[in-house]
Amino acid sequence: MEDPQLEEDQMNPTKRIRKLTLGATALGGLALGAAMPALAADSGPIKIGVIGEASSVAGASIINAAKLAADDINQAGGIDGRKVEIITYDDHSSASDAVSAFKRLATQDKVAAVVGSYISEIALAIEPWSGRLHMPYITPGAASTKITAAVHKNYKMNKYTFQGWLNSAFLAQSVCDFGKDEMVGPYHMKTAVIMSEDAAWTKPLDETYKKCLPKVGLKVLDEIRFNPDTTDFTPIFNKIEGQHPDVIVTGISHVGVRPTVQWHDQQVPLPMFGISSQASTSTFWKDTNGAAEGVLTQTGAAPDVATTPKTMPFAKAYQAKFGDSPSYVGYAAYDDVNAFAQAIKRAGSTDPDKIVAEMEKTKMVGTTGTVQFYGKDNQYAHGLEYGKGKVTGLFIQWQSGKQVTVWPEDVANGKMKFPSFVKLTAATH
Repeated sequence: MEDPQLEEDQMNPTKRIRKLTLGATALGGLALGAAMPALAADSGPIKIGVIGEASSVAGASIINAAKLAADDINQAGGIDGRKVEIITYDDHSSASDAVSAFKRLATQDKVAAVVGSYISEIALAIEPWSGRLHMPYITPGAASTKITAAVHKNYKMNKYTFQGWLNSAFLAQSVCDFGKDEMVGPYHMKTAVIMSEDAAWTKPLDETYKKCLPKVGLKVLDEIRFNPDTTDFTPIFNKIEGQHPDVIVTGISHVGVRPTVQWHDQQVPLPMFGISSQASTSTFWKDTNGAAEGVLTQTGAAPDVATTPKTMPFAKAYQAKFGDSPSYVGYAAYDDVNAFAQAIKRAGSTDPDKIVAEMEKTKMVGTTGTVQFYGKDNQYAHGLEYGKGKVTGLFIQWQSGKQVTVWPEDVANGKMKFPSFVKLTAATH
């Protein structure tokens, strides 16, 4: 899945990207991961860098998850007796600000590792600097396949970067599997329109949608890619309704509130499912003033579902300390920093090459599944492995102000329900 734009992206690491609604959510991830064991000559705290937008809901989730991870490590005695110290920078959802922060963390703050943004454009900007500065780096949410393609293409240069959440191709496959089980099977749906924001992470997402949706029985009638700055979705929904699909398949992260509210207010009779990252946050119901009723999204974990033995204890501790539930990137950040912590402990050193070598050996039960990374010879080198027994994600639906897990069946705690304006009977074609 290597992209011809990959080298161009990496040649312009400081390019400023537009302000994104959700913001960079990578602020917390490395807190736990930085727990490095044992340089005998150094008994001071272990510094971990975290970069992201502190004011965003998802960014706060990562920051908080990192703090919780660091607390857990420190309460257990640290790493070989050394405390974890988190150093954060706000990148204001800017690639240039993120790169500046990354360089400062590596050269001035002398951190052991860095966690950065869930925004793919920012992760791609940081990645070459991770190689140049030999600084271990992980993103707990950026999904673009370009990130791992760079590691596969030039391992020596880019081996310091890891992707701590499922890439776009795997996310799309998870969505297609849900569509087969819950839309095609029960409701005999046959057609779909793809509606995605135009961003780096949605290009491979949509490409995989167009391959896997037909395989599960949903013919793709159209692919609509909209500017993330779009404020009026009425023309888009009008166009989609005019094509008479059975369902809308989404790829939205930074603009989830606006299309959700307008879908509700316009009484669009079509169900929507796919990726709506903002819908994974606990504030989404309030943010949409209840328009989220019936919204479905793929996510990493849910607070009331025991995906693994670690899921619910983490979510409960998080909610007790911070007053809400973690977003998907919160779960991922907690897992990612734990992976770093264990790798550094096994390495017995903060030497970056030793950390990378141990990260490659990771096999750890996390909150979202078993965390493992693909090897350098795989096209998704250093990406999170996807599949049964590893990490696959699940689907939640907003019902009466609550997130209800509806798929897969073995972890579901409820059934799908939709507002009255949504028609679930397949159209006649």
